[in-house]
Amino acid sequence: MANHVGNKVVLIGAGDVGVAYAFALINQSIVDHLAIIDIDEKKLEGNVMDLNHGVVWAPTRTRVTKGTYADCADADMVVICAGAAQKPGETRLDLVGKNVKIMNSIVSDVMANDFDGIFLVASNPVDILTYAVWKASGLDHKRVIGSGTVLDSARFRYMLGELEDIAPKSVHAYIVGEHGDSELPAVSTANIAGVPMSKKLDSDPEYAERIEKIFEDTRDAAYSIIDAKGSTSFGIGMGLARITAAVIQNQDVALPVSAYLQGEYGVEDLYIGTAAIINRSGIVRAIELQLSEHEKERFDASAKTLNDIKEEFFG
Repeated sequence: MANHVGNKVVLIGAGDVGVAYAFALINQSIVDHLAIIDIDEKKLEGNVMDLNHGVVWAPTRTRVTKGTYADCADADMVVICAGAAQKPGETRLDLVGKNVKIMNSIVSDVMANDFDGIFLVASNPVDILTYAVWKASGLDHKRVIGSGTVLDSARFRYMLGELEDIAPKSVHAYIVGEHGDSELPAVSTANIAGVPMSKKLDSDPEYAERIEKIFEDTRDAAYSIIDAKGSTSFGIGMGLARITAAVIQNQDVALPVSAYLQGEYGVEDLYIGTAAIINRSGIVRAIELQLSEHEKERFDASAKTLNDIKEEFFG
């Protein structure tokens, strides 16, 4: 793959999400060299200077540079945060047409510079755009990862942790499906500090209502945040840093990402949010969670939503 000393990530798109991701990478010292590409060059120069001035206080040195597509030649990962942003009242799926074109253009510039690493895609609608990046790159699907439901799952775990007064790290629960309105909580496989959630759900109807409300708040959180501050950035920035660490440090961990399915959940040829094992080679395998009948129906509906859009754009 890369032939330089240390690990290098090229970030494309230094808007709110890209900068939050860069800030998380530096604070956690995940990479040795971060090269950032953005069309607003003046603002990018300011961000690169500002980020470098914080490196002094980071655990180890990260080189932060203003990048060009030539930087992709020896990059371990290219992380795409570029694209038209979601406007208030606009769904993620409204963005598809605009952003597929942007992805095709970015990927062709990346691949023209002999990139031989792993793509991580955060642009929305992420499941469709990850598929677009995979198609345009010609790489093995294992080397193209979408941020998928990593943020949704974090939101869900945080809120469940608040409910139970426990650290979210001790909450094991996934949101799966489309990163969008048709996603669903896989509560039948969830546990809080080792206690299956299904146990309490079966015996306490009030608890079940509370969990459904938490899920709705999870699903709609982006709309509230966008309405309040214009974009979501810190949560997804840290989620992207977590996926990056899993790849760079060869961790073999399960994370909820947008992964390519080949028969899992009865779904073929689609990127969709599910737990998947991630290491230095990308997505090792997608994990098919044991969903309840009701959850499986919801997952099928979510996959159909994405598949219909995929068919429209890719045939």
